[in-house]
Amino acid sequence: FGLIPVFKYAGPRLSGALRQGGRNSSDGRERHRARSVLVVVQVALALVLLIGSGLMIRTVRALRHVPPGFTEPQQILTLHVSIPDAEVPKPEQAARTYNNILEKVAAIPGVTAVGLTNSVTMDGETDNDPIFAADKSYADGEVPPLRRYKFISPGFFKAMGNPLLAGRDLTWTDIYENRRVVLVSEALARELWRDPAAALDKQIRENPKAPWRQIVGVVGNERDDGVDHKATTIVYWPMMLHDFWGFPVSVQRGQAFAIRSSRTGSASFLNEVRRAVWSVNPDLPIANVRTVKEVYNRSMTRTAFTLVMLTMAAGMALLLGIVGIYGVVSYTVSQRTREIGIRIALGAPQRSVRRMFVREGLRLTAMGVFCGLAAAAGLTRMMTALLFEVSPLDPITYCAVSLVLAGAALLASYLPARRATAIEPVEALRIE
Repeated sequence: FGLIPVFKYAGPRLSGALRQGGRNSSDGRERHRARSVLVVVQVALALVLLIGSGLMIRTVRALRHVPPGFTEPQQILTLHVSIPDAEVPKPEQAARTYNNILEKVAAIPGVTAVGLTNSVTMDGETDNDPIFAADKSYADGEVPPLRRYKFISPGFFKAMGNPLLAGRDLTWTDIYENRRVVLVSEALARELWRDPAAALDKQIRENPKAPWRQIVGVVGNERDDGVDHKATTIVYWPMMLHDFWGFPVSVQRGQAFAIRSSRTGSASFLNEVRRAVWSVNPDLPIANVRTVKEVYNRSMTRTAFTLVMLTMAAGMALLLGIVGIYGVVSYTVSQRTREIGIRIALGAPQRSVRRMFVREGLRLTAMGVFCGLAAAAGLTRMMTALLFEVSPLDPITYCAVSLVLAGAALLASYLPARRATAIEPVEALRIE
């Protein structure tokens, strides 16, 4: 940018320079036009970035209102415990060990609910396989769509704060007596049977040769892939199953505890939880200690990072745009000081003089806003993958940003205009 005028004005151009640079004349029209063009570009860029930032702000607000599949995540402590085959060989014994740990943890003061799962919402641990429904027909060799598999214990949904929409929860009697029962998410129930209540007593299985299992409950949706994705279709199997994928008895040996308590976050509470686990078996490892709030925040990292970067860029662009408008109006005022003095001396009201310069700043702003809106309409479409329930052409964002930019430009134009009209006419006339 610095080299542009060097090459443009290289060589003898004395007559033009003298015509544009007289001591009592205003700045040359060509230079004034160049400054104005740069200001328009600054305003347009500021508008594009501010609109992008506004769209991300609206996206974050929309995401915050999406039920993720849990409530009050700061109160839910999660930790992983694994029971190796070498430590507890029999599956039934492993299931009872987990049951005993749950009872110990539930007895800790302040614990209101506790449950087990192989995958906490949004933790990135996924297990997907087809699901066959007894009342649906399938062609030979046809494989149904993949569904998310989760293995849970009784009390898990209460610990997470996920409501039971129809039917009932699992019980330890279901698990120990090998009752062929299962729960599903609302999204799966609506996809297959259109209504959560209609899914009750329906039968599903994991492969064409497996025994049928009866749906006894439907729970609220989980945004297991993140709140910016649609609700995941999930099947909730009991943590111990008979005749599952050809195994006589299978149990999930790596489980995540979900512990709800108002004491979550304190070191003393975590120590009590550890002692409860090790009171059942002191050799069990404990890993991935964190709150569900931390898991949730991590799932929002990309959106939050994009918002921060766009906001910083938009803030700098807005500042540059305001400085540009202020600089152009101020320079124009300095070049027309004698003219201002003459106008005021001849009786022109100060208000009309101020309005003349404010109008110049708003004219540049209007041009920049017009160009910026046109550019934003095309460029923000590239943000579609980052937006949630917000259109790239969201009229509220476009109007709000335009008004903010216009207000800032009005202030940037008014200040030098006000300073100009504060000069005494006699002093203004003396300025060469």
